[in-house]
Amino acid sequence: MPEIVVAIPTFRRPHSLARLLDAMEKIETDARLVVVVADNDSERHQGYDLCVERREKGYRWPLDPVIAPERGIAQVRNVLAERALSYGSAKFVAMLDDDEWPSPQWLIQFLRVQAQTAADALQGSILFEFESATPSWAIGFDGMTSIRRPTGPVRMLEGAGNIFLTRSCLEDLTRPWFDPTFGLTGGEDRDFFERLAAAGKRFAWADEAAAHTVVPASRTSLKWTLERAYSIGNTDMRIFLKHRPKLGARVREYGKIALALLLSPVLFVILAAVPNRAIDALRRLFRNAGKITALLGRHYNEYAVTHGE
Repeated sequence: MPEIVVAIPTFRRPHSLARLLDAMEKIETDARLVVVVADNDSERHQGYDLCVERREKGYRWPLDPVIAPERGIAQVRNVLAERALSYGSAKFVAMLDDDEWPSPQWLIQFLRVQAQTAADALQGSILFEFESATPSWAIGFDGMTSIRRPTGPVRMLEGAGNIFLTRSCLEDLTRPWFDPTFGLTGGEDRDFFERLAAAGKRFAWADEAAAHTVVPASRTSLKWTLERAYSIGNTDMRIFLKHRPKLGARVREYGKIALALLLSPVLFVILAAVPNRAIDALRRLFRNAGKITALLGRHYNEYAVTHGE
């Protein structure tokens, strides 16, 4: 019986999924694994079909593909969580997105850091590669810069890509684990981590447990960068409001938004000669605009569009 369930959500990225499955066959570990893939495309089910084909050809690990019929990133993660818990001997659940692939020592490093820190939820670094040249102004921006932290305890994790959970993270939370209202907007992962923190779970970073990802050309434009900033602001505010902050926290947050909306346009003009810093000011403006629209009850469906293949 498996000790670790590797859970992979996928949606219309068969080439990326194939690359991930190839990398999983090169994993260095003595642990017993099962790889669960939940395809969120019940119409084409390319990911599901690929897994069936790989399994029939003799895949290295037990391969368990399922269909997650209800569209949404939160919905497919919930299907994965349910399936993972069905393996009663599994002590850990690792999650990789379908546009990621792990380094050979990925699981060895996660298990090492988990044993050292006794953390309940860990995240590994995500190293970005680009299909096309990286714009000089994009350095340090969300979705365009590798995500790395020093190994050790951390207050919060960065997202559900390349994470490693103890079984109790799923067993101790009420269902659904990932809020379906964030299905097409994203933010379901941060909300999940906030709930884990409230339940007393401890977090850690495992820098050596690295996964790689490719940034497609469609995600290196200024348009995408600003849309991404708007989306993050929108979901951050929705999560903030969902957890019912006290009046003082609300006042501080609203003050930060007002200040950013006032200063960002001024900084953009002042820093026009320094593209990276000028666009960063513009990015901050869009992020806070996303927060304002969330306050007005509007949602931005970032996951309605799929990038990559």
